[in-house]
Amino acid sequence: MTEKKTFSQWITSRRVQQVLICLGFTLIPLLLLLVFTYIPFGKMVQFSFFKMTYLTPPEARKFVGWQNYIDVFRRKDCFGALKLSLYYMVGAIVQLFLALLLATILSFKTKGGNFFKGLMFFPYLISGIAIGFIFKFFYTRGFVLDTVLQWCGFNLKDLPYWLKDQKVNNWSLVFTSVWRYFGQNMVLFIGAIMSVDSELYEAASLDGANRWQQFRYIILPSIKTIVTLNVILSITGSLSSFEQPFVITSGANGTGTYFVIMNRIAHVSQKVGLASAMAVVLLMIIIFCTILQKLFFKYIFRDAESDDESYKAKKARLKAEKAAKKAMKASSVKAKGGIA
Repeated sequence: MTEKKTFSQWITSRRVQQVLICLGFTLIPLLLLLVFTYIPFGKMVQFSFFKMTYLTPPEARKFVGWQNYIDVFRRKDCFGALKLSLYYMVGAIVQLFLALLLATILSFKTKGGNFFKGLMFFPYLISGIAIGFIFKFFYTRGFVLDTVLQWCGFNLKDLPYWLKDQKVNNWSLVFTSVWRYFGQNMVLFIGAIMSVDSELYEAASLDGANRWQQFRYIILPSIKTIVTLNVILSITGSLSSFEQPFVITSGANGTGTYFVIMNRIAHVSQKVGLASAMAVVLLMIIIFCTILQKLFFKYIFRDAESDDESYKAKKARLKAEKAAKKAMKASSVKAKGGIA
C-alpha cells in the first residue's frame, strides 16, 4: 500500500510546484490587465453615454445615449482634428522609407556602421517631453534653425514663423516626430535583415540578380512581418500623436491633434462623456486601419512565399553543388595517393 501524503508533502511536491508556478505567472498578469486595462476601458465606454464631469456623482449623471458620439462627428474641433493625422501619416511613410534604405545599407559591412546605428538610435532614448522642449527652442524665431539658415544665405525676414505659420507649423512638428522615431524603425529593420541567410544572396548572384533584385525578391519578402509591424505602429502612432504638438505648441495655431483636443475637452472643459466617446471612436478607427493594412500587405506579399521558397531551393542546390565539388576533390586526392 502506498502511504498517504500529508498536505505539506503534497504542496511541496515537484508536480504541484510546477502547476502553482504556471498558474501564478498566468493569473497575475491577467489580474493586472483586468484591473488596470479592461475594467477602466469598460468604465470609459460606460461614461461615453453620459453627460458628466469628473466630480459629478453617479446619481447626478445625465444619460444622453449616442449624443456624445454624434457630437464627435459634428464638432469641428473633434473629428476635424483627425485631418492633422494625414501630416503625420505622410511623415511616417517618409520615415519608414528612409529607415529601410539606411537599414539595408548598414546591414552589410560599412565603415563606421556601428557609430551611425548608435547615432541614429539615440533620439529614441530621449524623453518625448525633453524632445519637445529642445525643438521648441530649435524653432523659435531667430534661434537655432533661423541662425543656421542665415549662415546658408537666407534672410531672416524671408523665413516663416515655424510654429505660427499654418502653412509650415504642422510639417515642423512632423519632422520632430520623424527625427525621434526614425532610429527605432531602422534598428528593427536591421535586426530583421541580418537574420536573412547570406547564402540566399549567393544563390541569387548565380542567377545574375543585381542589388535591387536581391532587395526586392530576398530581403523584402524575408522581413515582411517587420515591415507590416512598423507600418501598423507608424499609422496608429500618427492617429494618436500627442507629445510634440502638446509640448511645443500646446495645440495652438491649428496644430491641435485629436489627442490634444481630447485632453483639452476632458481636463479643461471637464466634458468627460464627450472625451470618452472620442477615445472609443479613435479606437475603432485604429482597429479599422489595422485590418485594412493587414489586408493590403497580404495582397502585396501574396507571392512572397513562393519567391522565398524558390531561393531556398536554389540555396539547397548551391549546397549540393559545393558538397559534390568537395567530394570530387577528396576522391581525386585519394586516387592520386593510391597511384603514388
